[in-house]
Amino acid sequence: MTAGVDPVKLMKQEVGKAAADRVQSGTIVGLGTGSTTAYTIQFLGDRLKSSELKDIVGIPTSFQAAVLAKQYGIPLTTLDAVDHIDIAIDGADEVDPQKNLIKGGGAAHTREKIVDYLADQFIVVVDSSKIVDRLGSSFAVPVEVIPMAISPVMRAIEKLGGKPELRMGVKKAGPVITDQGNMVVDVRFDSIDNPAELEKTLNNIPGVLENGIFVGVTDLVLIGEVQDGKPVVKEM
Repeated sequence: MTAGVDPVKLMKQEVGKAAADRVQSGTIVGLGTGSTTAYTIQFLGDRLKSSELKDIVGIPTSFQAAVLAKQYGIPLTTLDAVDHIDIAIDGADEVDPQKNLIKGGGAAHTREKIVDYLADQFIVVVDSSKIVDRLGSSFAVPVEVIPMAISPVMRAIEKLGGKPELRMGVKKAGPVITDQGNMVVDVRFDSIDNPAELEKTLNNIPGVLENGIFVGVTDLVLIGEVQDGKPVVKEM
């Protein structure tokens, strides 16, 4: 391995590339958010530049994804202009053995859910640290809430046994504001026995826009690991 190259970064690049390699010409691609998916977007741009890939259009799940796509020359479209998405590629904060996910570390889970659920094939790219036995073991569930409803939503979440915390900005005074202009409450649960049930229950609280539990939607998980200092990509 080249001296000074971070093996974790290399591994994220490998996983991102493995996902980009699965995209075919003439398809509509959901472009996820986050550090690993950023490499996927970069590699899709490289494949377009070299004409190995032709006629793809991207649907970004966030402002970040849109900016990257433009930077790497991927044409973008909107959900108004297409009637399907062929493939979506996105990261996750946790993945359980049933391929259920917790997403929303980047506060983009509402748009991600819309795009990822619409896709004919949904591929998740992660590193092995994101694989858990059960959801909620290491990551809180992000819940996007409209600002006026923050207090009642937090009270309702406490009644469900969750410990809600308003997500605050880093290098910004005050709370994190999503691309939709809402706030994010990160909720810790002692254990999530039924992710599908919890996903519905949270979304039924008035003022909640969407939460970061993704159930029964993932087709393939590409997992990056560093073994003997080299990046390896496994499938689940």
